[in-house]
Amino acid sequence: MDSFMRRFSSRAAVLLAVFIFVISQFSVTGAARRAPSDNRAAQTQNADRSNKQSSSATLSAIRFGSNDERDRIVFDLSAIPKYDVNSLNGGKRIVLTMRGLKDKSKTKPTIKSDMVKRAAFQTLDDGLRITIDLAEPLGYEVKTLKNPNRLFINFSKVYEHEYRSDKAEGLTFIDYVRRDKRGRFNAYLLDVDMSKYRLEPILANGVVQGRETVSEMSDDMNAVAAINATYFERNGEIIGLLRMNDTIVGTTYFTRSSLGIKKNGNAIIEPASYTGLVTIGKASHYVAGVNVERGEDSLVIYNSYYGTTTGTNKYGREFTVRNGKVTNIQQADSAIPEDGYVISVHGKARNDFVRVRVGDKVTFVEDIGKKLKNVPDIIGAGPTLVKNGKVDVTAAKEEFPDDIAVGRAPRTGVAILPNNHMMLAVVDGRQAHSIGATLTEFAELLIKYGARDAINFDGGGSSEMVIGGEIVNSPSDGQERPVGSALGVFKR
Repeated sequence: MDSFMRRFSSRAAVLLAVFIFVISQFSVTGAARRAPSDNRAAQTQNADRSNKQSSSATLSAIRFGSNDERDRIVFDLSAIPKYDVNSLNGGKRIVLTMRGLKDKSKTKPTIKSDMVKRAAFQTLDDGLRITIDLAEPLGYEVKTLKNPNRLFINFSKVYEHEYRSDKAEGLTFIDYVRRDKRGRFNAYLLDVDMSKYRLEPILANGVVQGRETVSEMSDDMNAVAAINATYFERNGEIIGLLRMNDTIVGTTYFTRSSLGIKKNGNAIIEPASYTGLVTIGKASHYVAGVNVERGEDSLVIYNSYYGTTTGTNKYGREFTVRNGKVTNIQQADSAIPEDGYVISVHGKARNDFVRVRVGDKVTFVEDIGKKLKNVPDIIGAGPTLVKNGKVDVTAAKEEFPDDIAVGRAPRTGVAILPNNHMMLAVVDGRQAHSIGATLTEFAELLIKYGARDAINFDGGGSSEMVIGGEIVNSPSDGQERPVGSALGVFKR
């Protein structure tokens, strides 16, 4: 009996040991199959582990597929070889090297898509190297599959990233990149703490006539950061309402959205229109514009923001005004006083004021609406993008032309955030790395980053952001475009 029990115990021990060994092998295999391969380091480790099982492999075929979400290169193998992957040229070149591999694939497919520019194959003494050039940096992953044995590279066409950096206390820069079936999109956002900074409009060269780049304006005024602002003519004249230090610098015929910056630094976005009326004696006439080229039968006001003289031709008449009285009358190109302005008239407007003499009293009244009446700095552009945290694009209401209202383009804008912060935003467009944004897409982006209200500024080749004197975006002209005005960020 004792002998039987000893033999039974011995056999049981052997069976138990075999059982434990089998279970342990099963667990290890299961864990390897479940282990994620989300990063390239993990994939390389998995590849090294697989090579311990197979020192050589045969490549029988290479396949390529492409759809809206990804591009995929597949290698059909007899076993998984040792491999490594390197990213070069800022992520635009991927190099896959497989070792211990015999290449018996009869043909190499043409590997090309909107994202994959080309793939080159190099036969090595003990393997194969594949160099893949991309149109732009893409997220990618390398994975393996057993039974059948395959190695494949996925290039993702759908991703979203943001890169944040603090440029200074209260100044956070966000480089936002997104790619989906529409294409790649790149935006640049600057979150500004208004308790530490203030916003002010900047006029190119300090006057209406002429243009400067945003970086030049930023440097001239020693701004912490700046973006382009109003629409403008080639000669620098402002298209839209612009008010600086309580003085009207530019006007528009339309009612357009405007960013108002109050004396306490708070901002509002409101529609703005301009009405001006000049009365001398018994004659009155509406103002056609401020600091713009004088047109037929019109009355235009020129103040010191325009330049030193009016630059007008001999077919009009001009009244220099100081302290509410006419101090000089001449036919053209009058000097503009620092402490006054010039009324320039032509045609019917000239006839209305034919009896004006030096010393006559002048009444000049301007109206830009109740909500903006006492706001010292106003930048008129438009349309509105966001109102009360919701998309509210007013392009049709404000009668913007299609080149601004329709389609994707580079964009510039400003958002009011609910936490006493402002956000300056620029979107690159018309370039391989960024398709640009529609006005609605721009609004959606600003809402994503907390916009309560937002306004669109001039865009296209004008769109630019400068921080610390450096251009942070990629202007679509391939270089900075001289513009009429900018919005600057300054320390309090």
